Amino acid sequence: MKKLDNADQLLQQGKYLEAIVLLEEIHCANPEEESVLLMLAWAHHDSGATAKAVAYLETLLQRELQRKIFTGFAFDELVRIYKQEKNFRKLTEICTSAVAAQPEDTGLLIELGNAYLLAGQARAACGIFEKLVHLENDNPASYCRFGEALFAAGMTAESEAAYLRAGEIDPDQVDHYYFKIADLFAESGCYEEAKRLLEACIAANPAKAVYHCCLGDVLIGLGRVFEAQAQYETAIHYDNSSAGAYYNRLGNMLARRNYHSEAVEAFRRALKIEPDNSVYLRHLALSYKALGLMDITKDLSENIQ
Repeated sequence: MKKLDNADQLLQQGKYLEAIVLLEEIHCANPEEESVLLMLAWAHHDSGATAKAVAYLETLLQRELQRKIFTGFAFDELVRIYKQEKNFRKLTEICTSAVAAQPEDTGLLIELGNAYLLAGQARAACGIFEKLVHLENDNPASYCRFGEALFAAGMTAESEAAYLRAGEIDPDQVDHYYFKIADLFAESGCYEEAKRLLEACIAANPAKAVYHCCLGDVLIGLGRVFEAQAQYETAIHYDNSSAGAYYNRLGNMLARRNYHSEAVEAFRRALKIEPDNSVYLRHLALSYKALGLMDITKDLSENIQ
């Protein structure tokens, strides 16, 4: 169809309003042609008229939901738009509609569970991901999603059990699942629990440097700075090529907890390895400033490019 080709060319040239006029004419003549509806949605979206784009996509979605085979083109676009806009109410609405039409579709269940988490409805997400683990009871990723939702809902013991179940299913990667639940505990400030699980990670895979760094971070949170420094030294032992980055990370973690004297030493070690790194130098200057050593701070600042 010549008009459609012309509209496509206009879209490629960024002439959205002209393309929309042609596409509207084609749509009026062929209201069932879904490719035209999709082009109209994209044209409006690219022109900045997001509300009109959403209206066309929702029309397409209603058609998709009525079919036995769910194509999901409009659904995927709407999910992307609602996430960008942080419109989590609409996101959960369309995901709920999609799951109602295709209740056994694991991909749609994942989208709905994630939508509930984004909307702050952790209990609802738990229900969705619990259904998912029943559908895929041999899939460790499903248990991880369930564990994340349980943790968000405040059910930390149940969350840990879900992650450990993932490790039972995939024993070769058990440290990976210990690490995921340890990270959730660490982010929530539950450092003792995080420490216990990170120690389990290290027992399963002692040569992975990041585990030692994360255990060091947790130990700093517990005020056990000497032990934290030892863990970072162990990380460097296993991955000496990243020594400068590890010392810089250690310095930043110490500085966040106001251990600036120890942070200065960490940044100085990082700079000994990478003397021209202006980022490390800036971090060192900030810790000296926090210690009130303004003369040293001034001298360092003059060397920062």
